[in-house]
Amino acid sequence: MEVLSTILQLKQFIYHKKEQKQTIGFVPTMGYLHKGHESLMQKAKLECDIVILSIFVNPLQFGPNEDYEVYPRDIDRDLQIAKEMNVDVVFSPSVEEMYPSEVYTKVSVSNLTSRLCGASRPGHFDGVSTVVMKLFNIVEPDKAFFGQKDAQQVAVIKQMVSDLNMNVEIVACPIIREEDGLALSSRNVYLNNNEREQAIKLFEALEHSERWIDENVTIEELKRQLYDHIASAPLAKIEYIEILSYPDLQSLEGNVTQLLVNKEIIIALAVKFGKTRLIDNRIYTGNTINVKREPDLGGIVYV
Repeated sequence: MEVLSTILQLKQFIYHKKEQKQTIGFVPTMGYLHKGHESLMQKAKLECDIVILSIFVNPLQFGPNEDYEVYPRDIDRDLQIAKEMNVDVVFSPSVEEMYPSEVYTKVSVSNLTSRLCGASRPGHFDGVSTVVMKLFNIVEPDKAFFGQKDAQQVAVIKQMVSDLNMNVEIVACPIIREEDGLALSSRNVYLNNNEREQAIKLFEALEHSERWIDENVTIEELKRQLYDHIASAPLAKIEYIEILSYPDLQSLEGNVTQLLVNKEIIIALAVKFGKTRLIDNRIYTGNTINVKREPDLGGIVYV
């Protein structure tokens, strides 16, 4: 495994691999790797000749009062995990390498970013889109692998790739969860014991949603049931509970079962426990959800 810190080094590596007609899979991360990231690397290894993992905490996607400075970092641990996953290259640039001067050009995806996390984190998705575009231009991957836990991010990146006719396939991979259902996140390390115990309410609400949908509820009724269940956790501060079409993230009205006849629907949640902001979601196609256990990826996988 090679560890590269400059764009020039990585471009030289990629140039030689493309000369050899090898396909490149790319897994962009902000580090502090967990089994969710491992599942992305595993998928990339299955589908591509070369796997490149980036570790870069991108300052452009953090707001002024967010956790950029304290975002969890452990590069030595990350490199060990990447090595165990047989990654070919880890690209770990400095901020100065990625942004050597003030950034005057940014990528902005409209419409999809006006709600959910985009509504409460202005500028966040501009930062995400800009760094992903830069990384795609550097790596020139055939496929890039993203976790479905941030479903809005997946939708935004897919829209950017489609709109700009980019030569990369975006592969959305299932959410990986702890044994009790909590979606894996680098930020879970912030939770204290009480917060961690109550955070399971997000998963429970998503689990119950299938039964509630089968009871022929409306969008508003389903929102209320989700809200009541999560709000039963004393420490939960609900930022949003949204039920939208996916991937275009448009508002919906009416009976959920009827809407599912010809739409994909996402239930998206953002809830704070203490200072820790957690997101989770479930996407429905038809009136069923595909739930399966895949021990080889670790934990529970929900599509």
